Amino acid sequence: MVKRSKMLLLGAASGLLCALAVFLYLQNVQGEAAQARAEALARFGGEQLEVCVALRDIAPGERIDSSNVAMRLWVAELLPGRAIRSFNDIAGMQVTSSIFTGEVLCEKRFVKEVSGFEAPEGLSVLSVSAKEVQTVGGSLCAGMKVDVYATGTTTVLLAHDVLVVGTSHEEAQGKAFDRAGWVKLALRPEAVQEIIAASQKTDLYFVVPA
Repeated sequence: MVKRSKMLLLGAASGLLCALAVFLYLQNVQGEAAQARAEALARFGGEQLEVCVALRDIAPGERIDSSNVAMRLWVAELLPGRAIRSFNDIAGMQVTSSIFTGEVLCEKRFVKEVSGFEAPEGLSVLSVSAKEVQTVGGSLCAGMKVDVYATGTTTVLLAHDVLVVGTSHEEAQGKAFDRAGWVKLALRPEAVQEIIAASQKTDLYFVVPA
């Protein structure tokens, strides 16, 4: 009986020693992790800010809600310019370009209402009719460069390396593409008359060059 009691005491003591060893190990690991985190924060500026982060891929035209965006802490020095720091500032808004899972949201990803625009220096802006099939399936957007072809009895290249300023698809803000839409082009002033004349007599096609 005495021997059994001693064995139980030794077992209990061994268990306590094991538990203490595990506790000390965990404390040491947590301490090392905290130190590593502190060093990383110090290396990148130290400050953390709460910002909006994409929970999944968000396609152009989608509206922001709690299913695709959440608030997360982020190292201040690693944030993109004009990062969104309040979910309420963007709730219900549509994005204008793709956002990927884990990306910090910033202002340039959102539709901004503008009262007008200025033509690029030295160029004139012209709007011409264009169906979806003529605009690479409706995929043209502002900032792209295209070649403009006129097709009728023959097909000719009218203009090369033309800047797209906007499209009806973009300004519809994610709604269904208007099949009788339009494309805004920034053209050299001397090319405007030719493009207008061609648009009245032929179909214009916009090609993204290789």
